[in-house]
Amino acid sequence: MKMSRVLAAFAAIATVLADPVAAQSYGRLSEETRAYVAVQGPTVALEHVRVIDGTGGPVLEDQTVLLRDGRIAAVGPAASIDVPEDADRHDLGGHTVIPGMVGMHDHLFYTAVGGRRVQLGYSAPRLYLGSGVTTVRTTGSITPYADVHLRDAIDRGDSPGPRIHITAPYITGSMGAPHQARVTSPEQARRFVEYWAGEGATWVKAYTSIGSAELAAAIEEAHRLGLRVTGHLCSVSFQEAVALGIDNLEHGMLTASDFVPEKEPDRCPGNIMQRAGSSDPTGPIAQETIEAMVEAGVGLTATLSVYEAFFPDRDVVDERTLELMAPDLREAYLDERGRIQEMGPDPEHFRTELRFEKAFVDAGGLLASGVDPTGIGGALPGFGNQRNFELLLEAGLTPVQAVQVVSANGAKILGVDDELGTVEAGKIADLIVLSGDPASDPSAIRAVRWVFKDGVGYDSRELIQATRGLVGVR
Repeated sequence: MKMSRVLAAFAAIATVLADPVAAQSYGRLSEETRAYVAVQGPTVALEHVRVIDGTGGPVLEDQTVLLRDGRIAAVGPAASIDVPEDADRHDLGGHTVIPGMVGMHDHLFYTAVGGRRVQLGYSAPRLYLGSGVTTVRTTGSITPYADVHLRDAIDRGDSPGPRIHITAPYITGSMGAPHQARVTSPEQARRFVEYWAGEGATWVKAYTSIGSAELAAAIEEAHRLGLRVTGHLCSVSFQEAVALGIDNLEHGMLTASDFVPEKEPDRCPGNIMQRAGSSDPTGPIAQETIEAMVEAGVGLTATLSVYEAFFPDRDVVDERTLELMAPDLREAYLDERGRIQEMGPDPEHFRTELRFEKAFVDAGGLLASGVDPTGIGGALPGFGNQRNFELLLEAGLTPVQAVQVVSANGAKILGVDDELGTVEAGKIADLIVLSGDPASDPSAIRAVRWVFKDGVGYDSRELIQATRGLVGVR
């Protein structure tokens, strides 16, 4: 590779890494974006709020969160914060402030029953932001340049939406889908990573049929260029991927071929979800897998909300979701849920995944979360991120731990935790204002009043209503 191309690649990487944490003032927003703004100031005081700050610390009552010039200027007991006279003050007794969610498997496309796949360049960014997701990692793309252009439009202020960390298109083996890069040699894998580094990707996602030699080459090249690699794997097991130096793993136990003892090298065994789901989530294989990940510092992305819709006896018919779906998709989804209720897989397999993720956290693992708006279409952008919070509580995490998973832990994996992910003085003001207390009522995670990004408060309801009937269309 010529030196000029090397320099260009590094310049592109540096730009992308800097942009997601660049402050964006109200003055930079287009008229279209400003239409969704409910609170803007240079200084805003959120008074008498409950705070779950994402650090793992206790729930704090009767706090004031002071925002100034896009950052958190102060957090503390309401009586101790000196609020400037020119501040835009809001008495929010009964409300809770948590960090903006960091979605670590948040595609900008959507799939539904029958394999229908649509790029959601309009509805996805509005749904993510309106639901409280202020940062996303795309974690696989079907139209990567659409993702890049949307990121740029949001960064300019032309369109509302979350900060976007770009992941390259899926890289897999010879059995890949048409929209995926099929690599069958280490040289191909290196060329793929080099190209997408130059196009602005900061992550690479390895997919199910990739071989170990190709994955090793992709990881080596990514690390050389300053990118990181995650994977939804099968031909390569979790433990094998950790040994190769992978940075993050997706989905959890139900995609881990470690639980198939007779697995052959570089081959994906059949019925992986059923085989893994029937295994012991706290047994020797699970313990070995978790220990390998924790020792290497490899994070795990939970995608519980997309899994849940595949199992019977689950409450996954959310009226909010049905209202936003295109009418034909709504009917197809309800029909499919009826079929799953009668003939779906053993619901105990889903509980196995919950237990594995709890064991991972208990062992000191870095668990993050994302919606993965695919499958049969029931996990919508943003709404699925909220549902993950509720499911983490079902898994046995405390509300404080669950907030940390959906916010700060994702920021740590992305390497932006010095700027984002917690409600602390000095951090960028990415916050969610909830009507209620998610620590005592998990459903309060859905009662979003305002979402602050860079200190600008967006009206959650207006953003979400703008997508009504459009999910599955645009």
